[in-house]
Amino acid sequence: MAKRTNEELSIKDVLQNFISQNKLESGIDKVDVKGAWLKMMGNGVGTYTEAVELKNNTLYVKLTSSVLREELSHGKEKIIAMINDEMGKDLIRYLVLR
Repeated sequence: MAKRTNEELSIKDVLQNFISQNKLESGIDKVDVKGAWLKMMGNGVGTYTEAVELKNNTLYVKLTSSVLREELSHGKEKIIAMINDEMGKDLIRYLVLR
């Protein structure tokens, strides 16, 4: 049981402490990166996005359009940079479009 202190903590600080103490960062990142993909890529790409999965430092995106997959493959570095910027950390090093 933790001792009570007179120190006031924000809910954000409490949640961050809980997440780090329970080693939940990777799970939170996996959820957040899906949202970042949809936000950064917009509704048009979101319509053709079947799955978004983060494993280690690689983002796997399954698309239902081969034309879109080909088009996005030309801008992988830019997409990685945009999503990392949205996430606020260098989380993704590789992007695999399927």
